[in-house]
Amino acid sequence: MIVTPKIFLRMAVITILGVLLQLSFFSRIELFHTSPNMLPALVICLGVLGGTMTGAVTGFSIGLLVDCLLVGALGASSLVLLTTGYLAGLFRERFEIHSSLVVPLLCMGLTLFAELSFAVLQLTLGVEAPVSVLVVRDILLKAIFAFFLGWPIYVVVRRILRPALVEEPRVSRRRQPTVLGA
Repeated sequence: MIVTPKIFLRMAVITILGVLLQLSFFSRIELFHTSPNMLPALVICLGVLGGTMTGAVTGFSIGLLVDCLLVGALGASSLVLLTTGYLAGLFRERFEIHSSLVVPLLCMGLTLFAELSFAVLQLTLGVEAPVSVLVVRDILLKAIFAFFLGWPIYVVVRRILRPALVEEPRVSRRRQPTVLGA
């Protein structure tokens, strides 16, 4: 991804709108007594489109903004989302996206990783919270919600950042006709 001042501004607007949308809209929705968390899916989509550096920086920025708006342990969300964005960007740099299911599955898996990491980090920091089976249910449901939110978020972010994306040309391999007996 080529980051120019205009693209940086677009990414900043995506980041701020994503955080505000999560805190004002998605946190109020309850499906199966769990509210979806779209921020890991947003960080994963930015990491898949931009690479490790873009994923890590936007993950840290989104996490820091969330930590500042929700008065809590400063840096916990930043650390988790930084790692999640870096892993998504690493996937982009190491593997090709062959199927349209790769991004939603990646959103599901890395959201599961992010939620588990955040829970472990909160317990390590000494946040007093009851731990029960319902926490595991919430984490699994958030991962499933991320699967369904992953594709629309990816399409919208890709559309907004289209001028900055560097696409590698696809090599089409045509099969040569074979002659029987040759």
